[in-house]
Amino acid sequence: MDAWPRVKPTRKLLLLDELLIHLDTDTIVSYEEIGRTLLDDSDGDVRSRAIRLLAESDDPKLASKFVDVFLNDADLAPRMEATTLLGEFILLGELEKLKESLQRKIEDAMIAVIRSEDNPSLRKRALEALSYSSRPEIAALIESAFERADPTWVASALRAMGRSHDERWNDDVVNRMLDDDPRIRFAAVEAAGELNIEDAGPILIKMLEDEEEDNDVVAAAIWSLSQIGGDDARIYLLNLIENTEDEDLVEFLEDALENLEFNTELNKFDLLSLDDDDELFEEDEEEIAEDE
Repeated sequence: MDAWPRVKPTRKLLLLDELLIHLDTDTIVSYEEIGRTLLDDSDGDVRSRAIRLLAESDDPKLASKFVDVFLNDADLAPRMEATTLLGEFILLGELEKLKESLQRKIEDAMIAVIRSEDNPSLRKRALEALSYSSRPEIAALIESAFERADPTWVASALRAMGRSHDERWNDDVVNRMLDDDPRIRFAAVEAAGELNIEDAGPILIKMLEDEEEDNDVVAAAIWSLSQIGGDDARIYLLNLIENTEDEDLVEFLEDALENLEFNTELNKFDLLSLDDDDELFEEDEEEIAEDE
């Protein structure tokens, strides 16, 4: 940090970008101290990258700092990055791993910005991050965004629907999967996977058979199939692997197939756990009856 002020701005960003790449590819490294130190740097691009270096931290003190950045930073980039990580803290709150008062502080800040005339990109990012929350007023915000004429707002609403894990949105998501706008199709396809909508499976396969489909939508459709699962999805992914020569695509398909198998086993485990609980409950009832 003694040398930092003398480093050229482009060199700073190059270094931080390399650290971010390393953070994504190596699971045993941490650049949290660097990220914390640079949160108050004078360069907005440096601050935004510093926030990204803190993506794996769940320190509540950072949540309060991110709220301040989200509301008050002079540059948009740090505010956008802070919004994304604040969504993760909301999720921690839903899992009861964050104080309720802090979670509410984050949610209140996001609701205020979404309802304001602030930067539209920031408001859309806030809606997506806020959707992890189970607060009842969130549904109205998502519905309002979904009804807008602007396709970018519709896409954000669809992403929010997926993150909410609320099946009330299933029909809306399915109805938009074949939308003319690829941004909306992409968001709807992702949401279908997040919501595990079984009815979306045949539609996803149909989309994958369209040779003119957008590449990003294709990738999202493959991954959503792996999330929804089922024998048809497994067979289709295996056929794709056998008939694909692109090594990168084969690797992605194999990851998707592995994810499908993982989700299938996880569902079996959940069902077995439920059965065991039912048996225990039945045994308890029998013991009570005998005692009576």
